[in-house]
Amino acid sequence: MTLDEKIGQLRCLLGWEMYEKTGNKISHSSKFEELIKTQHIGMFWAVYRADPWTKKTLINGLNPYSAAGAGNAIQRYAMEKTRLGIPIFMAEEAPHGHMAIGATVFPTGIGQASTWNTDLLQEMGAVISKEIRVQGGHISYGPVIDISRDPRWSRVEESFGEDYVLSAQLATAIVKGNGGGRLQEPNSTITTLKHFIAYGIPEGGHNGNSAIVGKRELQEVFLPPFEDAIDAGALSVMTAYNSIDGVPCTSNKELLTDILHHDWNFKGFTISDLISIDGLMGNHHVAGSLEDAAALAINAGVDVDLGGNAFAELEKAVKNKKVNIATIDTAVYRVLKLKFDMGLFENPYVDPVLAKEVVRNPGHIALARRVAQESVVLLKNKNGILPLNKNLKLAIIGPNADNPYNQLGDYTAPQERSDIKTVLDGIKSKLSDSQIEYVKGCSIRDTLHAEIGKAVEAAKRSDIAVVVVGGSSARDFKTDYLETGAAIASTQTLSDMESGEGFDRATLDLLGKQLDLLKAVKSTGKPVVVIYIQGRPLNMNWADEHADALLTAWYPGQEGGSAIADILFGDYNPAGRLPISVPRHEGQIPVYYNKKNPRGHNYVEMSADPLYSFGYGLSYTRFEYKDIKTVQKDKYSFEVSFTLKNTGSLSGDEVAQLYLRDEVASVVQPVKQLKRFKRVHLAPNEEKIVSFTLTAHDLSIINDKFERVVESGLFTIMIGASSTDIKLTIQIEVE
Repeated sequence: MTLDEKIGQLRCLLGWEMYEKTGNKISHSSKFEELIKTQHIGMFWAVYRADPWTKKTLINGLNPYSAAGAGNAIQRYAMEKTRLGIPIFMAEEAPHGHMAIGATVFPTGIGQASTWNTDLLQEMGAVISKEIRVQGGHISYGPVIDISRDPRWSRVEESFGEDYVLSAQLATAIVKGNGGGRLQEPNSTITTLKHFIAYGIPEGGHNGNSAIVGKRELQEVFLPPFEDAIDAGALSVMTAYNSIDGVPCTSNKELLTDILHHDWNFKGFTISDLISIDGLMGNHHVAGSLEDAAALAINAGVDVDLGGNAFAELEKAVKNKKVNIATIDTAVYRVLKLKFDMGLFENPYVDPVLAKEVVRNPGHIALARRVAQESVVLLKNKNGILPLNKNLKLAIIGPNADNPYNQLGDYTAPQERSDIKTVLDGIKSKLSDSQIEYVKGCSIRDTLHAEIGKAVEAAKRSDIAVVVVGGSSARDFKTDYLETGAAIASTQTLSDMESGEGFDRATLDLLGKQLDLLKAVKSTGKPVVVIYIQGRPLNMNWADEHADALLTAWYPGQEGGSAIADILFGDYNPAGRLPISVPRHEGQIPVYYNKKNPRGHNYVEMSADPLYSFGYGLSYTRFEYKDIKTVQKDKYSFEVSFTLKNTGSLSGDEVAQLYLRDEVASVVQPVKQLKRFKRVHLAPNEEKIVSFTLTAHDLSIINDKFERVVESGLFTIMIGASSTDIKLTIQIEVE
């Protein structure tokens, strides 16, 4: 290979202009042909993506059948018209479903985490991977395993929340569903883990800002989910936009080479986040030119440049002796090896008919509903008002009651309206039209066009008011975007968008007239059920005090409305649990559960505790915990068992959680740390023995010499229904 050809394999360019669509005819574009001829590009990102940023719509974008045709056209030119015949890698966004028209849309990451169900997420990962592969894609971007400790941050919705153990186990499940790195399997994708690292704790909650974190905490909290997911088979890691202790993550050799490849024996490739190598010059100011930025990144261990501007300067950097050709060869090997492992040289094409049959098939739709059902968290249920009787007359009110895109979340392509089930749609499937009156009431942010009076009158005519509020990360054509695709908050638009990449918040209050709407409906004296559809924990203080029932559904995906209706009417017993604490006030942030000792004390104005704690969630039934026992298996292995019983009258799931506290350690430890969890289904009066095994790794710490060790002493084991609802405790002693 020539140097130009090698560098081409290390550049991943924006892909949605790589095809041309004329009626039913799909072909590669002239722009694609020019890029292949002149720059030998080996990888494209988001060929199938559609959204306002790409300006691809339901009309000019690709459906599954035409997407497969576009992928085949791109591959055919690369295989047949280039000197080396190297197939193209196509990378696709997939944090909660393939970001393509017609694909199945699952709940966003924070909702997935609320299921606390690894088996379910492994099944979801397999569906997402299959939908990508049958359309001609190869790389799935996601899961996002940034530990989120600041709900002001715009991308909380993509993450699995505040805990590294929960994040690690859920990420591992999705990676296994994606194929676990067994690329020879036809539906396996290369999983790209995002974002390396500590991206979810930006200073001030500003997306991409520097992260203030120590080396020990990196090893204890932020690195483990990535290491576990890599052990499960993830073969790609994306760098983060932020810096740590003055070093940008995109040029951090300790992270990208020493830890990933030397310590973890990572066999895949790393890729920059979009134009983050350019950002070494333009944002971080650690490089004076794109050439210097490219040299910094590849010498640190970045193999592929997403955006491709900086690595276009690599030939110059080699000639100027800033980059060794062996460094280029290593990166090229990592990319080409995976193309060979996936069998793309022998089988680069896909079947459009199969793509049409597989993508968003009835089984995938049913799975999206299951994930949505399991993700909904019941936070309050005063006097058992839920589940609702199906003979009631309901007022359905609120900006998120019937807005399909507001429930899908960021990184979602346009979808046919009939493919999305809103809360109103779900309730209509349960009740007759005469039992339902719908009034929007207000928008998320717009304060000029409200109909609160109409909402009040509808509530008066009802037996119960169901009010759906919250936020939105639905992009529209009025919004401006950065080169990275992040949206720009603006005072010139009345978009609902207040969450999603780039939409960081200073407060967590409901925006617009939503609180006014809630208060007005409550003033009618009718019972009020409040549902938050949201991307981050928003202020729930008023609803906690005044609502008769309160749920959060996060962004529940295309089947979210049906899942919520199932829960409202008791056709599904909710068992979602919070993967992130809900603060009472922004002044408490950070308010995550596993802070290090000492725990702290209350503020002058309020409690230091969150409004709702990590792991919290209610059910329509009750569970009893009893008979905790421990058995030491070997020096550092303990089996913990207890009996869990459903003492209520309905079948339901309980999420049993095991927390651990090291009573005396050589370095400061958390007040408690989740180590194990299990979602258990029980019929009325049924009981099961639940057991967990603690290993040496669970008991270990990073000591003052930065060694992972198990120290002797007492450990307190806490079994409970949340981080603050501990039912059973027992101690073990390690010699």
